Amino acid sequence: MAPAGVSLGATVLCVLAWAGLAAGDRVYIHPFHLLVYSKSSCEHLEESNTERPKDPTFTPVPIQAKTSPVDEQALREHLVLATEKQEEEDRMRAAKVGMMLNFLGFHMYRLLRESWSTAGGTVLSPTTLFGTLASLYLGALDPTASRLQAFLGVPGEDQGCTSRLDGHKVLSALQTIQGLLVAQGGADGQSTLLLSTVLGLFTAPGLHLKQPFVQGLALFAPITLPRSLDLSTDPDFAAEKINRFMQAATGWKMDRPLSGVSPDSTLLFNTYVHFQGKLKGFSLLAGLQDFWVDNATSVSVPMLSGTGTFQHWSDAQNNLSMTRVALSKNACLLLVQPHDASDLQNVEALTFQHNFLTWVKNLSPRAIHLTMPQLTLQASYDLQDLLAQAKLPTLLGAEANLGKISDDNLRLGKVLNSLFLELKADKGEQPTESAPQPDGPKALEVTLNRPFLFAIYEQDSTALHFLGRVANPLSAV
Repeated sequence: MAPAGVSLGATVLCVLAWAGLAAGDRVYIHPFHLLVYSKSSCEHLEESNTERPKDPTFTPVPIQAKTSPVDEQALREHLVLATEKQEEEDRMRAAKVGMMLNFLGFHMYRLLRESWSTAGGTVLSPTTLFGTLASLYLGALDPTASRLQAFLGVPGEDQGCTSRLDGHKVLSALQTIQGLLVAQGGADGQSTLLLSTVLGLFTAPGLHLKQPFVQGLALFAPITLPRSLDLSTDPDFAAEKINRFMQAATGWKMDRPLSGVSPDSTLLFNTYVHFQGKLKGFSLLAGLQDFWVDNATSVSVPMLSGTGTFQHWSDAQNNLSMTRVALSKNACLLLVQPHDASDLQNVEALTFQHNFLTWVKNLSPRAIHLTMPQLTLQASYDLQDLLAQAKLPTLLGAEANLGKISDDNLRLGKVLNSLFLELKADKGEQPTESAPQPDGPKALEVTLNRPFLFAIYEQDSTALHFLGRVANPLSAV
């Protein structure tokens, strides 16, 4: 396999080549002009740098301090409201970031797939991954900022100000992407989707955080919880305290708790995401059903069933089929199943790569009776481990310059992404625009009772919010 850095570099070159072809003979426009600093912004920065006083700071309150529980419906309404205020340029910016996060998500998914066994599950949120790294970019100075920018997919070119990513524009685009996912839910009879993002910034006592950095994070995560605690004396006890605090603050059951805190860390940067979707027109089957983990092993799981007209494609050449299930007007669940269960690894390697979304064009309406597991998936991974697998172990290591986060002796420890994804039945109307007629063609039986792949996709921004493999619906990732 080619080194991870080479793979990412090739991705960046492809993006730049695409941008060059689109530009043709016109006056050159930076391919990421919607995301970098404008000339006027650069001039303002130069002026303010000579006169600006130091950023105000604060010390996080102890972790024992009480906090109000997360109101997930209020978070959804906040995203919807922010999306309604967006202009065309904001949507164009979101589409650009959607493309970038998809490339990065495919790259990092491959690393997860290689490190975890086929028998286990895998779930990754490209949006959360990209948002976490973009948040840290907001707090970085060179050379860390330049390296993070390149890793996010935007080369700095001449290192001039107008080639530098504007972190606030990137995080604003991510807010639009999140809002587009949930905004159409509840309209036209569709179920309401929930997407809640909460940041936990856990610091050593006495560490000062810069207010502009923490305030800027609200674009990505409307709830940011800075808390201080002793991370060095008993790291395991510190991890236990953080788990209890986050579970109390969110109400989400954490089956994959934080562990292995490094005693020399002074900051842990943890992103927690909860997604809940309901499948319109589906119902929960009576009793538990068999899901075959392999040819000899089955587990009993709750299953959902629905009949309607779905978009479907069967590819005999690549030994797979894809079914699209609408979650809202613009969001959908894409289900990919190998024709032969033993071919899962090959299908997975083929599926989650840069041309994945072109497959959607192959889908056509088909009367289908679809049966699949009710999903409650949890996953947790440390981005520091993923960066090490990507041959970038020092990117956010001890030498990282995160001077926009704090002027203190900041040593970034774990950078955790914790995901909690639920897909349930929502009884009601038929799952899609029309139901198969009794005298029409017999509905195709599509039964996902063995390992399969899935993605949650929003078409306006083209962002893939989740990519995953369900190998055993009862096991945490």
